[in-house]
Amino acid sequence: LVRFTGFSYYRHSHGTAFDAGQPPLIWIPVMKYLSLPRAIGALAIGLTVMIATTIFAQQLSSTAPADQETAKLVAAMISKYHISQKSLDDRISGMLLTRFVKELDPQKLYVLKSDIDDLAKYKDHLDDLLKLGKVDFAYEVFALYLKRLDERLAVAHKLVDAPHDFTIDETMEIDGDKMAWAADVKEANERWRKRIKFDLLTLTLDKTAPEEARKRLHKRYDTLKNYAHATEDNEVLEMYLSSLAHCFDPHSSYMSPQTVEDFQIQMRLSLDGIGAALRSEDGMTVVAQIVAGGAAEKDGRLKVGDKIIAVAKPDGEWQDVIEMKLNRVVRLIRGERGTKVRLRVVKDTGGTEEYVLTRQMIELKASEVKGEIIQLNDRIPELKGRIGVINIPSFYRDFSGAQEGKDNFKSTARDVQKVLKSFKDQGGVDAVMVDLRMNGGGALSEAIEVSGLFIDRGPIVQVKEQNGKIRSHDDDEDGVVYPGPLIVVCNRLSASASEIFAAAVKDYGRGIVIGDTTTHGKGTVQNVMPVSSQMFRVLPGAKDRGALKLTINQFYRVNGDSTQNRGVESDIVLPSLIDNMDLGESFLENALAFDHIAPARHIDYEMAPPAMITAMKDASQKRIAADPKFEQRLKDIERYKSRKNRKTISLNEETLKKEREDDKAAREVEKEEEERETKNDAPVLGKTEYDNELLHISYDYATLLKAAKTAAR
Repeated sequence: LVRFTGFSYYRHSHGTAFDAGQPPLIWIPVMKYLSLPRAIGALAIGLTVMIATTIFAQQLSSTAPADQETAKLVAAMISKYHISQKSLDDRISGMLLTRFVKELDPQKLYVLKSDIDDLAKYKDHLDDLLKLGKVDFAYEVFALYLKRLDERLAVAHKLVDAPHDFTIDETMEIDGDKMAWAADVKEANERWRKRIKFDLLTLTLDKTAPEEARKRLHKRYDTLKNYAHATEDNEVLEMYLSSLAHCFDPHSSYMSPQTVEDFQIQMRLSLDGIGAALRSEDGMTVVAQIVAGGAAEKDGRLKVGDKIIAVAKPDGEWQDVIEMKLNRVVRLIRGERGTKVRLRVVKDTGGTEEYVLTRQMIELKASEVKGEIIQLNDRIPELKGRIGVINIPSFYRDFSGAQEGKDNFKSTARDVQKVLKSFKDQGGVDAVMVDLRMNGGGALSEAIEVSGLFIDRGPIVQVKEQNGKIRSHDDDEDGVVYPGPLIVVCNRLSASASEIFAAAVKDYGRGIVIGDTTTHGKGTVQNVMPVSSQMFRVLPGAKDRGALKLTINQFYRVNGDSTQNRGVESDIVLPSLIDNMDLGESFLENALAFDHIAPARHIDYEMAPPAMITAMKDASQKRIAADPKFEQRLKDIERYKSRKNRKTISLNEETLKKEREDDKAAREVEKEEEERETKNDAPVLGKTEYDNELLHISYDYATLLKAAKTAAR
């Protein structure tokens, strides 16, 4: 049983992945209209055996028996174990149809209104079919999607070579939610004319020559088509069943066996592979990063920018991976520790070479806890002191390693404790800053144990179970590892387990929270359970049907408030672009509502009195008002706010050029966070005006607390 409390934003661009299944990078949806529609998706429709249609000629008997059983079990488990206790009925059926259509075609570029009208008559039947294990519609309608995609891309290739006038004033709609479905082929082709014009104009503004721009777009759309047609049945089934789970809440999903493996890698921060991060670029598998300590780094020949064009076993035949989907390439390269894999590589410097690499265990250092002592006068000359900064990217835990009794299994709490000990061994610090920005959560047990490093016994989080019973999860360890001033830094993408820790610090009066107005607002707990007729276990010899990540509990702060939808408010708010984006539980479909229960008995450390917070807030605002860099940041935020709700984008060259320049700040935020997530040697704390202000507040806090203690004595 894996108790999990976290969420992810997935990067929708090159699809970077580690060779053995590193989950996708965090994606900040700032410029979502720049991304091509997802090439993979499915529609779901319901049909009784008495209804015939012009779209579907096949009967409901083609689904593999194993997939039928998986679908039947998933449908039953969701109804039985989801916290809402809602049944799978016609209402869910209609929601599933709508959600699956949106998953397939979010920008409404492929499916026509006539298709939607044909599908609508089946919206009340999907629930009945799922209970019987019938998922043929996912495959059949995906075939319809491929047909529409082929039709539109055939037109797209012609439009790429057609002349376009970038001087006229016209716009392209970018909000798929507000757009109607294309009434006919003519309207759909007009949408693609504008899409192609926008793509060409974007490349032109990036200083790409016209011929090269057209060549790239032809390649892009060929790759899009190839990837869509390469979708496997198990991927369609995963999307279909995940769409069903999402109808109950945004954090429940079905995970195929491959996705479960990726999830386990994320939680234990280790994998068996060659140690190279890969990305897909125009149909080619490109080396994006060489992981420190991995086989590729030790061998020394594979370099960033190299293209892997074929993979083989030591004594096997080469398998061409050009135009192959990235997750499939990853599967070929991934393998058991100590085994060998052959790679045929087109060097970034020219020429083709073949390498034999031995797979080994790779530790994902970029995703683990990091700590550093910052000498304040090195950053801010007028300040003296030492701030210990701890960056926690996620609350990871190697569940299998812990269950097997391994001495050094990966654990967030263990790693944080090691960092705190290192601070003490280096002479101590005046304050500790725990940075949870972009931390989407993880294991509930780790959030509790990390909280216990700073709080001496007591409740950390309350959990409401399906029967309405409230259970308190406590820190049972005597003493604290670090008793001094504590600062927690959060943003809108700090979620779930991060919110449990931040809320405990706040409710106990143990420290202060700095960052965005509030955190993400995910107050639910998911269990990852194998898809099986036996809850939480698989019978010996049974088929691996993947797992269901299902919301079964809601958690509450010790003060009785749920973090659901509202999150944890910061004591001191700093100007942030992310704080003004539509990020958070309240923006997600089917999110559960805020709730409140009775508070749990707990002590107050009185280390964050209101008067002290007010004094620090006032001092911070004065520094921000006098800082030219913050002045520019505030201008960027105002510019973003004035434009973020726009429904169209200009296709005029001069206008778009200015808009792109205005959006530069948003792109810089995305770039900065990508570097924080992927670089092994990334600094624990950056050197921006925002980071320096965090240090300034930490100094103020440590100074005020010390003065208060002196006065009390």
